[in-house]
Amino acid sequence: MQLVSTLEEAGMPLVRISLREGKSKEYKKALADGVHQALVEGAGVPAQDRFQVITEHPAGGLIYDPTYLEIERTDNIVMVQITLSTGRKLAQKRKLFKRMAEILAENPGLRPNDLMVNLVEVAWENWSFGNGEAQYTVD
Repeated sequence: MQLVSTLEEAGMPLVRISLREGKSKEYKKALADGVHQALVEGAGVPAQDRFQVITEHPAGGLIYDPTYLEIERTDNIVMVQITLSTGRKLAQKRKLFKRMAEILAENPGLRPNDLMVNLVEVAWENWSFGNGEAQYTVD
């Protein structure tokens, strides 16, 4: 079995967005759209590769340090975890983080201090998009 050999063939991320419950449908859509736009612009993810899960939590369901690394956070914190195929360079990751903060500050108005992003890189063979197949591998 031979793995897919280019990042363009393995660009798809799985995005989990966690926030405190009570935000409007429009706010959540703006978060989802902004995260995706940042992935396309910052990490080279193909525009049509969009898989996202938004989870709302009650007041006690999001636990965070309000001043970790001397960054002042509020209860408007949004935690974004992105699982993606390994291989992006540090410069791409930095661009992704920066663009996401910029885009979300513009719409829906999320303070950059309230955005936490975590990337989880996995080997390409660890994805199945249906039909019980490992689409990012070649026999």
